Amino acid sequence: MGNIGDMTIVKKDCSPKIGFILSLFIVILTFGCSAQRDDTLFQVSTINALMNGDYDGSATLYELNQNGDFGIGTFDSLDGEMLYLDGVCYQLKADGSVCKPVQSTRTPFAAVTFFEIDKNIPIQDSLDLEQMVKFLDASLESQNIPYAVKIEGEFSYVKTRSVPRQKKPYRKLLEVIKTQSVCELRNIRGTLVGFRMPAYMEGPNVAGYHFHFITADKKSGGHLLQCTLRHGKAEIDDVKRFYIRLPQSKDFYAIDLSLKDKDIDKVEANPGGD
Repeated sequence: MGNIGDMTIVKKDCSPKIGFILSLFIVILTFGCSAQRDDTLFQVSTINALMNGDYDGSATLYELNQNGDFGIGTFDSLDGEMLYLDGVCYQLKADGSVCKPVQSTRTPFAAVTFFEIDKNIPIQDSLDLEQMVKFLDASLESQNIPYAVKIEGEFSYVKTRSVPRQKKPYRKLLEVIKTQSVCELRNIRGTLVGFRMPAYMEGPNVAGYHFHFITADKKSGGHLLQCTLRHGKAEIDDVKRFYIRLPQSKDFYAIDLSLKDKDIDKVEANPGGD
């Protein structure tokens, strides 16, 4: 095992041996190894693998719980949106329902951390999503490290989406979202859970902000598309370490992980992408 600053590369002899580039560099390969608790983001697979239809779960919620209490992701076969808040995992399904899945439930992509507040930012003015992104960016110490971001408040408008469970052969995510379920909420209290990733993380994750939303009563939510925050507060947690646990499957080994035509922005409706 070699260390490069706060990044760890764990080498394992896999057959067949595959060489590929995730982004400008390979970030981390972690197999069966728990991340350090403090300021660490633990991630299962990569967003570009998910974009290309790798929806089979490669890790369980039990494993995620060992590595974080806050985060976002999805579920095996792309069955709805995942939101971790205060150590509880919520499944935000395409039919509009919210449930708490069992620990054996699997995920093809998720990112979690143990949320510890490094900065509180009151938000007193009404802000739409674009304005909120600019406001947050102006409050961050650096654009070059990841951040976990939680925003609680009163929203005059929230637009979310979720997608139904997929069946094989899996279509790419750009095709799947054409059948997404969209929910619009007004005058609601709730929480945004997500991350801000620097530009060099495009591919392994989403550059810019990626949020999921859940209402205060935990009865509705999904992947955030648009919102207007009336007032609230943002809590920021700096991320100093980043682990990726890559799938060990023939599908993942064979998939084309190159990015084309800003497909991630098209899928995520990505605010603040660099």
